[in-house]
Amino acid sequence: MAFNLSLTKLPMPTQDPQERIKNLKEVSTGYTVEMAQEEAQRCLNCKNPRCVEGCPVNVHIPEFIEQIKLGNFKEANAIIKQTNALPAICGRVCPQESQCESKCVRGIKGEPVGIGRLERFVADYAMEHKEGPAEKVPTNGHKVAVVGSGPSGLTCAKDLAMKGYEVTVFEALHTAGGVLVYGIPEFRLPKELVKKEIETIQEMGVKIVTNRVIGKSITIDELMEEEGYEAVYVASGAGLPKWQGIEGENLLGVYSANEFLTRINLMKAYKFPEYATPVRVGKAAAIIGGGNVAMDAARCAKRMGAEDTYIIYRRGLEEMPAREEEIHHAMEEGIIFKFLTNPTKIVGNDKKRVTGIECISMQLGEPDASGRRRPVPIEGSEEIIPVDSVIVAIGNNPNPLIPQSTPDLAIQKWGGIITDENGKTNLEGVYAGGDAVTGAATVILAMGAGKKAAASIDEYLKNK
Repeated sequence: MAFNLSLTKLPMPTQDPQERIKNLKEVSTGYTVEMAQEEAQRCLNCKNPRCVEGCPVNVHIPEFIEQIKLGNFKEANAIIKQTNALPAICGRVCPQESQCESKCVRGIKGEPVGIGRLERFVADYAMEHKEGPAEKVPTNGHKVAVVGSGPSGLTCAKDLAMKGYEVTVFEALHTAGGVLVYGIPEFRLPKELVKKEIETIQEMGVKIVTNRVIGKSITIDELMEEEGYEAVYVASGAGLPKWQGIEGENLLGVYSANEFLTRINLMKAYKFPEYATPVRVGKAAAIIGGGNVAMDAARCAKRMGAEDTYIIYRRGLEEMPAREEEIHHAMEEGIIFKFLTNPTKIVGNDKKRVTGIECISMQLGEPDASGRRRPVPIEGSEEIIPVDSVIVAIGNNPNPLIPQSTPDLAIQKWGGIITDENGKTNLEGVYAGGDAVTGAATVILAMGAGKKAAASIDEYLKNK
């Protein structure tokens, strides 16, 4: 079989930037069959596939790509699903460039194989050509509760269901999916696709209960002692926004990125007044932060009508933690990047409404604890940027409800649940993973934690 010796990935088709800022349809439209097979031919099928080492859920990458070459797309999807519960999602939102693709040998003298693009193609093809419900494994009679229906909780639930456990997932909101539905915009991750992935997990026997806030309506102890769950996996995410603590954060028109994105994504603010959840951004919006959430918020603000949308980031482009693809798409869409700029005050009028954001220029000094050069203010460089809204996207801390309602649970000073490498907490039968342990991180890392916890819970209950 001939190899494709091109040094570059086959480009992903996308909507035109000037068109896509007027809608919420997916920006990248995906490979065709011919394109997928052409890109698959770039894979050398290495005997020592380092790409697999770079994947937090250890997808058998060369094997599934080999099936694409042969035209066996459903078989390729089955190979991915052996270790990855949500391939259509991972193919879209995983930072492959810093994980599997960073290990690809084709990247030494060119660009790596487009592993994420191929994963997305395979998952979409299998979803489109699905013939029946997913197989349900006979029950082994053991009950496990999962708190949170985000990527970590869903992965743990699916892996346990494959082993025969009776799994119930408890979700605080009215729709399952966690950050996949409330945090990631429609134009990056269509909600219908998330719904289909979750339905497949439900077909395997996983029960999902929505509108149930564990830590308020019922505690972890009560789940185990009164409802008969033998183990609990806490995957409650990082839903507590961080703030800078600068003057003006209580003005009208200031949002946390969590609130802003939830209103748009889950509550369909873009359809106001059909859906009674308004979001006002005005003619100009400022987003504070440099991660993927900041990119999402800025691109949403643009689509919600902001003519000028600024991303204010205290370091430079090279230090920006957002994915290169997201930065590229934001720039294409006309987002204005204010690098080496730090907010010092949010300015308002007599009606307590945002009218601007005061910033100071920065320069990079010596590296800080993170290894990145520390931003240092340049005295006398203050300026005010006129804006009508400010969205703060500087990170999130773990949801505090579970620790507050489970006083014996060991937690970090900053709120993260303490676990061993397999997700075991200090309480017998209680496990945790994902953002509830690490703070806000990536979807695939949360899924990796869910897989480890499922294996650990299985081992625990077998021995018990």
